[in-house]
Amino acid sequence: MSTLYLDRRDSAIAIEGKLLAVYVDGRRETSVPLHLLERVVMRANVELGSSLLPRLADAGVAVVCFGGRFARHHAVVLGEPHNDGARRVGQIRAYDDPEHRRRWSKRLVIGKIRGQRRLIRRAEEARADARHALTKAGSALERALEGLRAETAPGIERLRGIEGAASAAFFQGYTQLFAPALGFTGRNRRPPRDPVNAALSLGYTLIHTDAVHAAHAAGLDPIVGFFHELDFARASLAADLVEPLRSHVEQWVWDAFRERLLRPEDFTREDDACLLGKHARRRYFAAFEGFARPRRRLLRRWCSRLAARLAERGHDKTTEQEPGR
Repeated sequence: MSTLYLDRRDSAIAIEGKLLAVYVDGRRETSVPLHLLERVVMRANVELGSSLLPRLADAGVAVVCFGGRFARHHAVVLGEPHNDGARRVGQIRAYDDPEHRRRWSKRLVIGKIRGQRRLIRRAEEARADARHALTKAGSALERALEGLRAETAPGIERLRGIEGAASAAFFQGYTQLFAPALGFTGRNRRPPRDPVNAALSLGYTLIHTDAVHAAHAAGLDPIVGFFHELDFARASLAADLVEPLRSHVEQWVWDAFRERLLRPEDFTREDDACLLGKHARRRYFAAFEGFARPRRRLLRRWCSRLAARLAERGHDKTTEQEPGR
């Protein structure tokens, strides 16, 4: 299964038989068999008929559209979810169970910090010149993990505090891996203000949409998470699923800059935003697709296992509705 990235103005798409055809300036440029397509990502303004979206949804093809100033916003169109309603019933019951949320959240935070620690350890071997800052960051992450192991039943607020402190320590080391000319001194967003943050934000967003798709396809509600609180218009379950994968994106971005897939001249500035140029986006999307495929398989596997467990909870008519029972 593959992703079609559309990032050219005056583009149009249409379904022709069992193919999705791409037109540029009225000329047919290429086509992709629908059965080989998993998602379409639209970065530029693309013309399409209103009947095309439901046909893509019926074929199980997700559509991700970036829009707004600086492409800051995005929308996702998904196909039919799994038909077992017990999965969603079980998800709501699990959300109302503080013990389930605590166990889930602890595993999530441990997984995220372990991934960041692995990245820092790899960086220590590759960057002897930054070893002091990296060792300091690695020690902080190790202490965070030791604290999590020692606490048998930390509350979710406590877990969020540990996760936030560990993330801050990680970025203090991670910033040392990039050339000073990139101006990367820490995590920022909405909009990102330097090339590294621009690359990170785009990667996080793409993986997040993959998590939304995987949860939806498994019959779960991407809105109802267990670590991230419910918030209007936030896909909290997808945000949960992405946490252990953030270090994967961070490793990929570091590799992209040190291998010069991405370079300072690929970025421009507009007001307070740092923007990845059009030609560089082509390289970015092409390389990111290879990176993302095994992570999508991982997300599908996680969602399938989670859905099976939640379905058991949903089918259990003896399950108490009182929180914590």
